[in-house]
Amino acid sequence: MSIHLHWFLPTYGDSRNLIAGGHGSTMHGDRPADLKYLIQLAQAAEVNGFEAVLTPTGQWCEDAWLTTAMLISSTESLKYLVALRPGLISPTLAAQMAATFQWQSQGRLLLNVVTGGESIEQRKFGDFLPKEARYARCGEFLDIVRRLWTSAEPVTVTAEHVRVEKASLARRPDPVPAIFFGGSSPEAGDVAASFADTYLTWGEPPDQVSEKLDWIRGLAKARGRELSYGIRLHVISRDTSEQAWSEAHRLLSALSPQTVAAAQQSLARSESEGQLRMRRLHGEGSAFDAGVDARRLEIYPNLWSGVGLVRGGAGTALVGSHQEVAERITEYAELGLDHFILSGYPHLEEAYTFGEGVRPILARRGLLGDGVELDKPTEPARSAFLPSVGDVSAS
Repeated sequence: MSIHLHWFLPTYGDSRNLIAGGHGSTMHGDRPADLKYLIQLAQAAEVNGFEAVLTPTGQWCEDAWLTTAMLISSTESLKYLVALRPGLISPTLAAQMAATFQWQSQGRLLLNVVTGGESIEQRKFGDFLPKEARYARCGEFLDIVRRLWTSAEPVTVTAEHVRVEKASLARRPDPVPAIFFGGSSPEAGDVAASFADTYLTWGEPPDQVSEKLDWIRGLAKARGRELSYGIRLHVISRDTSEQAWSEAHRLLSALSPQTVAAAQQSLARSESEGQLRMRRLHGEGSAFDAGVDARRLEIYPNLWSGVGLVRGGAGTALVGSHQEVAERITEYAELGLDHFILSGYPHLEEAYTFGEGVRPILARRGLLGDGVELDKPTEPARSAFLPSVGDVSAS
């Protein structure tokens, strides 16, 4: 059993506190995610042994393609898991962009296909299809993209939502980028089983995750396909469990009832089945009280739902000592999860905390393939791209 560790690029900004918004709502960190900071983040992820970084898409963040393209030359081996929304560009252009990125980066592109769960936001981009039709279009889009990547012959397709005639690429990607895809609705399951390489889920308790994986495995098997599986989680890992939960409590204490109520009201409008599942983990905000102990939001050992009180999308975090966090990752890996996309507040410092605290434990357990630990000091390294605490504005 071997897993892949990935990190996250918060292109809307970073902070020492939880950032409210996302997935259709405004989202800003108090630490601006300008190019200099994103270079630091990408290099920190690479230094700490992460294979790739996920970059989001939406009105609430910077463009994923342009941002990651500007980061290629700042790293050597780090891959970029670029979020792509079908329907906002043509499948031929998307296939061409991926081929160009793959060539210029020497094979460091992965794609996270995001159908778009919020009709209000989609309409702002000029997309007026309802949710079910967006998934149908997504399948047609991915079918054409895959044909363009693999066929030497021109591609002609006339589908319900997408049409191309004698489309071809001057350069096909080598290797073909892996497609990551998530979703909890029946329509999402059909698209994932038909076109994804890796199915992604947000962090739910293991029994719920296992149920989703079995669902997708069954759909994929019926199509004669096998997928790999991944999970998206935040992480708060410290030398001791007490220190980790103290940090979770600090993050929670910085939230006001008004902030939580406003965020939940916004997230309640989401059409995403996955977002609804995230909200149910904390009682749709009812589990929050000003001054409440963070442990009250622990929904499974070391699995904390506090992030989802204000953040759209992935709303759970692994909280505990380095050993405890490694144990939970091991437990999830035993369900069949291959990819772990992680993040923390702030993302720069937490990449080092995880890389120096948890990663060596996973390596010793043989979960990282070669079982080799990174040769780094026990104290966080202060390289040219990692600022001291006083160098960055924080709240």
